[in-house]
Amino acid sequence: MSDALRLVIAGTNSVMAYFGEGISEQAAARVAACAQALRQAPPVWLIDMVPSYGSLLVIYDPFMTDALAVRAHLRELNAKATQGDIKTSQLVRLPVYYHESVGPDLIALADKAGLTPEQVIEIHTQQIYRVYAIGFAPGFAYLGEVDPRIAAPRLATPRTKVPKGAVAIADRQTAVYPAASPGGWNLIGRCPTPMFNPKAEPTMPVQSGDQVQFYAIDKDEYLSLGGKL
Repeated sequence: MSDALRLVIAGTNSVMAYFGEGISEQAAARVAACAQALRQAPPVWLIDMVPSYGSLLVIYDPFMTDALAVRAHLRELNAKATQGDIKTSQLVRLPVYYHESVGPDLIALADKAGLTPEQVIEIHTQQIYRVYAIGFAPGFAYLGEVDPRIAAPRLATPRTKVPKGAVAIADRQTAVYPAASPGGWNLIGRCPTPMFNPKAEPTMPVQSGDQVQFYAIDKDEYLSLGGKL
């Protein structure tokens, strides 16, 4: 694992830490480790942070510290992450009702891949995905990487409304829509597990750095778990 770390002042009260370029397991692991360490022992100056694929934006109180001290703290956390002293990952299993009635792109995706829908489901559930980032909407977790056999580009024309819980694929990423919203990903099923609840603790079932594996359920189980059609 590379220990390269690039720290950039991103504003009057923020520092951006870059751990790598593009989608990288190593960089994502260090982002997740540093973010987890900040959550578990937040410095008094910490206001907020925004983890992404290979970077972590740290927002601090300029009346309590300065950029030099924040950068020193991040270097220390990165060193611990690089040495494996910070453990973060949990495996979260999410149920999915895979069916064309709730996954309107399932059959088309299978046809383009030269597979049956059942094979697409099998490939999608066999993979363990890393949570690379949370974004787009609260609880929207970018999961990678999808097996190349079922990777598919975004739709040419996005839908104006994608239902809450829709399970989708775009390129080498997969995700669960936490709420109804516009979207251009390929829909292959639906998950009954809430991905964001502001009244719950924690508010999301996954965090950056976690691992996710989907498993198939039938319609009756989907409904019994609170799924909506």
